[in-house]
Amino acid sequence: MDHNVKVALAQIDLAVGDVAGNTDKIIATAERARNELGADLVVFPELSVCGYPPEDLLLHAGLRQGVEEAIATISRSVSGIAVLIGFPEYVEDDIYNACAVFRDGQVLAHYRKQLLPNYSVFDEKRYFTSGKEPSVFTINGVRIGLNICEDVWSAAPIAASRSAGAECVIAINGSPYETSSQANREEQLRQRVSELKIPVVYVNMVGGQDELVFDGGCFAMTADGDVCFRAPPFDEGLHELELRGTASGVIPQVGSIAELLDTEASVYKALVTGTRDYVTKHGFPGVILGLSGGIDSALVASIACDAIGADHVRAVMMPFRYTSNMSQEDAARQAETMGIRYDVIPIEPMYEATIAQLRPILGESEADATEENIQARCRGVLLMAISNKTGRMLLTTGNKSEMAVGYATLYGDMAGGFAPIKDCSKTLVYRLAHYRNSLGDAIPERVITREPSAELRPDQKDSDSLPDYSILDPILEAFIEEDLSVMEITARGFDRDTVIRTLEMVKRNEYKRRQAPPGIRISPRAFGRDWRYPITSGYKFPR
Repeated sequence: MDHNVKVALAQIDLAVGDVAGNTDKIIATAERARNELGADLVVFPELSVCGYPPEDLLLHAGLRQGVEEAIATISRSVSGIAVLIGFPEYVEDDIYNACAVFRDGQVLAHYRKQLLPNYSVFDEKRYFTSGKEPSVFTINGVRIGLNICEDVWSAAPIAASRSAGAECVIAINGSPYETSSQANREEQLRQRVSELKIPVVYVNMVGGQDELVFDGGCFAMTADGDVCFRAPPFDEGLHELELRGTASGVIPQVGSIAELLDTEASVYKALVTGTRDYVTKHGFPGVILGLSGGIDSALVASIACDAIGADHVRAVMMPFRYTSNMSQEDAARQAETMGIRYDVIPIEPMYEATIAQLRPILGESEADATEENIQARCRGVLLMAISNKTGRMLLTTGNKSEMAVGYATLYGDMAGGFAPIKDCSKTLVYRLAHYRNSLGDAIPERVITREPSAELRPDQKDSDSLPDYSILDPILEAFIEEDLSVMEITARGFDRDTVIRTLEMVKRNEYKRRQAPPGIRISPRAFGRDWRYPITSGYKFPR
């Protein structure tokens, strides 16, 4: 006789530390799953009660008390449906990354995460103790095993669940986005399924948390390794999945299968999601940015409008004697096209006053980077003043290529609270601009096709100071994301002197990156929580 379980997958956006708000959302979502979907079981993501990753908040006694009260509230408040939630479990001096299934005040199952990731952006061994035992529960005659995130990337925890009698495994996750992450997750899980011949249901959260973005992408995979359901990425949703228990095993039934997004579409959605949540979860009424007429600020303006609406975005053009008419025209055109409030504040008076004040100390020396940086810092002062007065957060518009080699001014164009494209190379910025325009006109074509320039001196071009981005970006990717040596990078066909010069710039400018605002991580290795190079270093790249 067949046994069916109707499962609701809660792909939702939760806030780290907002235990009360998360609890209310869990209860409301569980009631929807029961009333609207008629679900037998609703599944929430990893550490759903406190949000992920909670970091050192886990060590705070107040969080511990709030979590324990929340678990009791959820267990007491929800009836008529089983609820699977994730939470930090405190046992004397140990903390476990745990989950439990509650129904009508009773605990049906309890599980502690066994494999604790301690690489890239993860440092769970700092906080958690590993669990040791599998956990299997029965609902409507179907035996379901529990796993948490990292557990399903190795065979042992799933195998232990199967040995304990599981016919299907549900894995709850806090798995952050990076390019190709969904395809990589499914391929890794397909390897596990192929080895063990057991279906798996994967539930992931959505939303932005500081530098991380969670893309959801909940899916179900049959024992044959076929994806039979996939939720749309980046969008909150409550999705229905039926598990059918038969004499030959549990078979997840075929549902809707959202298409995998290509790189540009997924990265752009990640940037919009991360920007939206950073602004809204901090309670800012809107954002401000310097709109220079260049490609970087043009893309950030588009992201901001798509994230929070043009009514909440304000742009300022701050021209100087080196700012071209083209830049001023294109910035004004984009602001008009997108419906952004747009102001123009020339910086010539501020610049001249600053130079006059410095002249007794600096004398009449020839202009160099000092004067260029003063221009950038005048702009930073203006933008931060508007930010302070209006309460709007200043968005920084620098990209990963610039952050890598230090082609940015501290306390100038690096000023701000959040950097949406901080992990996007310059070449990716161009691809994203083309993608955004494919959705509807936003960025003037000249902004995309013109040669990039900081416009801090006459006829300045980025190529005056840097290798062409078509050369620079692959070198940076090889070093930053792949950890390749000078010899290995050179073997890819790059000039050795150019490679060494580039890597020396990366090393020399670590002090700037430490002072940069946070930005959205979209690559396998971003400047932030998974980049930990020393500021002071005697390391020499071999010549």
